[in-house]
Amino acid sequence: MPPPTRVYCAHEYTLSNLRFARAVEPGNAELARRTAAAIATRERGEPTLPSTIALERATNPFLRADVAAVRDAVDREARGAGASSLATFTALRRWKDRF
Repeated sequence: MPPPTRVYCAHEYTLSNLRFARAVEPGNAELARRTAAAIATRERGEPTLPSTIALERATNPFLRADVAAVRDAVDREARGAGASSLATFTALRRWKDRF
């Protein structure tokens, strides 16, 4: 999908999802910016949605399973789980379920 494609989620879970994403990729500067913006948006009582494919690709660990920092974090969480993009994605889902 093109980067400006809008993503309309069914529920307002952005802050919760960003907390998890920051546990996975604490050094991701775009993620830090998105978190600050989302907090400010919610404090104004506004929804954080829609998002865009570009923003999700930059900040959503499930769309970043091929990124070294995400694979390394998954490996630290579950030894050997970052061996491939599929294994990383699967391990992320399990991690998120326990988060």
